[in-house]
Amino acid sequence: MRDTISRRQALTAIAAAAATPLAAQAQGAWPEHPVSIVVGYSAGGAVDAVARTLGQALQKQMGQTFLVDNKPGAGTNIAVKYVINAKPDGYTLLMAANALAANMSLFQPQPFDAEKDLVPVALIGRVPVVLAANPGAPFSNVKQLIEAAKKKPNSVAFASPGNGSTPHMAAELFARAAGIDLMHVPYKGGAQAITDVVGGQVPLLAMNALEVKPMAESGKLKVLAVLSPQRSPIFPDVPTIAESGFKGFEASVWYALMAPAHTPAAIVDKLHAEVQKALASPEVKERVTAVGGEVIPGTRQQLAQLLHSEIQRYAKLVKDANIKAD
Repeated sequence: MRDTISRRQALTAIAAAAATPLAAQAQGAWPEHPVSIVVGYSAGGAVDAVARTLGQALQKQMGQTFLVDNKPGAGTNIAVKYVINAKPDGYTLLMAANALAANMSLFQPQPFDAEKDLVPVALIGRVPVVLAANPGAPFSNVKQLIEAAKKKPNSVAFASPGNGSTPHMAAELFARAAGIDLMHVPYKGGAQAITDVVGGQVPLLAMNALEVKPMAESGKLKVLAVLSPQRSPIFPDVPTIAESGFKGFEASVWYALMAPAHTPAAIVDKLHAEVQKALASPEVKERVTAVGGEVIPGTRQQLAQLLHSEIQRYAKLVKDANIKAD
């Protein structure tokens, strides 16, 4: 009897030992077929551009196709839920932005738990939100804007791409830091918001730098400040919000790659390493700079900390300002 048990144990051990390198080999072969990077915005925007830039770099490095899959709608919740429900095998990824953190408070019931339903892969970069104005507006810098707003509270209106959008949240955070009240005018996207500020229907605009760039270069908008720690490469002459008297304040659109929870650690680690390699390449840096941003290499832990702090920051803002999603 003991001999039989011993033989069984030995056979089990041999089988396990034989299976281990096969499993490792199978996991190490990832990716064996095309990988989808899901984007919760329409093609042509900053998030889409960043996703395509990263996808092209990863495709070149890894010899496998990386496809961008645009799934706009419900404030990016459609895309997020699609990835959460996808098989956690490394073939469906999410290019996330600030909405991933904000939507947990904006939408009720809470649509998902970003910290439990997804796993951080890599922080990609950020594009600053800017405050811009119609050239005829009676303020040309942040100091004058604050003076105008304090003289008559709620008299200065600002346009944004929509309730709960990152630019909207950024402007609300700025208003609270400055001790002023601004009137929010939400739009269904950035294009119409920009059109109305250029046309003079609304004096002020909160928008990401990329979308403001064409109108600013043509003189149809004047940029008052970039809400980032450093000056923007596409607006090198525009002061930062810190230079305008708000040291330590920041409101940028950040981009991060996420995967479904329970994605194998070996795949997540491999993907993280490949992303870091891509972010170090001149091509990726140049393309991200071209859309007004900067790459931000870092650890997965740093991304997890950023997501956690942003969830808390937006939860407080949504409650204090009584912000509702469109």
